[in-house]
Amino acid sequence: MKIEGTDFAVVFVADFPRAVEFYGETLGLGDLRPYGKIDGGEFETGNLTLTVMDAAAVGREFSPSGHPIAFRVDDVEAARAELEGQGVEFLGDTIDSGVCLQAPFKDPDGNVLILHRRYAPREA
Repeated sequence: MKIEGTDFAVVFVADFPRAVEFYGETLGLGDLRPYGKIDGGEFETGNLTLTVMDAAAVGREFSPSGHPIAFRVDDVEAARAELEGQGVEFLGDTIDSGVCLQAPFKDPDGNVLILHRRYAPREA
């Protein structure tokens, strides 16, 4: 077997309409492509499909994920300031790891997300 890529990542939520507004409008991912039969759908992020789904719609008990999804942005500090201006609270200061900048925050259901920008080249 050879894995060719990653097609999508799932974010389970407790309040689907609120999540659609947050991911679509606050984060600027645009329009959701809804599944129709269940409270779930897809946002395109440029290189990965982000599936946002009501946990109860697939028989799961909701629990926020502490495993973050990192969104690549051009300027972490500018993106952070924009989100803070919309009321998004961050989980501390922006982190400089030595290869990238990371600014972790949570969606309205408590799922951890990160604004991210790698500035160091990858080693061969």
